[in-house]
Amino acid sequence: MIDEDGIRYRWETVGRKLDERGRRMFAAAEASTAGWGGLAAVSRITGLARSTINRGQDDLDAMPLGLGQVRRAGGGRKAVSALDPGLVAQLKRLVEPATLGDPERPLLWVSKSMDKLADTLTAMGHPISADTVAKELVKLGFSRQRNRKADEGSHHPDRNAQFEHINTKVIAAQAKGQPVISVDTKKKELVGNYKNVGSDYRPKGTPIRVKVHDFEDKELGKVVPYGIYDVTANAGFVSLGITADTAEFAVQSIRCWLDRMGRERYPKASELTVTADCGGSNGARVRLWKLELQKLADETDLVLHVHHYPPGTSKWNKIEHRLFCHITQNWRGRPLESRLAVVELIGATTTKTGLKVECALDTRTYHKGVKVSDAQMAGLHVKGDAFHPEWNYTITPRNT
Repeated sequence: MIDEDGIRYRWETVGRKLDERGRRMFAAAEASTAGWGGLAAVSRITGLARSTINRGQDDLDAMPLGLGQVRRAGGGRKAVSALDPGLVAQLKRLVEPATLGDPERPLLWVSKSMDKLADTLTAMGHPISADTVAKELVKLGFSRQRNRKADEGSHHPDRNAQFEHINTKVIAAQAKGQPVISVDTKKKELVGNYKNVGSDYRPKGTPIRVKVHDFEDKELGKVVPYGIYDVTANAGFVSLGITADTAEFAVQSIRCWLDRMGRERYPKASELTVTADCGGSNGARVRLWKLELQKLADETDLVLHVHHYPPGTSKWNKIEHRLFCHITQNWRGRPLESRLAVVELIGATTTKTGLKVECALDTRTYHKGVKVSDAQMAGLHVKGDAFHPEWNYTITPRNT
């Protein structure tokens, strides 16, 4: 006779609390122990289908699974992204305008809710739940982030509107096959046997010995990395200056990118869209920046569309979390002993997403304090956009 009370007691106290695989293996063991009629009795007591209990018997006879594994390889439903190949691309497009990033780490997060993203994707023909959206974002390198107090400067009332304006202009340029670059200056770096933040793997007890004090070497000095990130091609170029970070140096870096990479990649380009911070050598109020861009437009016959991020939002410039953070990680824990070493380390920067970087040393001398007169400014072909012309403007060649 089958001891149904005993089976029920063991099921309620132990079996019910197990995971999916554990429950069916428990039921299979009880059915085998009970003998004839045990399968029906265990199915009735546990509520598990007889076919499930039979699979549990196969699990009892099989080799143990890996730690934490519940199903055999290939078990369970396929991921939504596998069943709907276009889903991931649409999700990335939706979160792009709202993507935020830490400039020193390749972590991303989004400001749109999972429910809104799920509703939008479903309306676009990609049925998905909010929970699945969250899982897919994790696969893409996004994460949930808490608020953190930080000194971001003044919060302009049109800050978010400017983000959307830049995003619209960038998408329009890409749709026409025109190049879009994000530009900025990375912080100056001491050249020599100096401590560099971060750590790297080395034999235990053999750290790299560096100088105790960071006094600048008069011969090696510092280097000024100015970066150009090709948003469409996911490719970077860094011009390594050795003097000052000036607007002349910034525009010369763009000119160098055009000569080395841009013209070859975009042979039919008639326009160039540039996104930049609101301050620094490429600041919105820097007269020399606009004068040098005018010279570039005249030389290349390119129409330049320039868009600045609002004040206090420089870390959201794409170059920060798509280029500079990877360079920082690539040379972490290594002293930048020579200019050649810096060029090679930057040029060796790659990512799983296909980022490639070129670097060139610029030995020209750039002088600070260059003045641009009102007469020179009046001769520029600069036209401000209707929306915040101080942040958004177009420079056309003067010979057209």
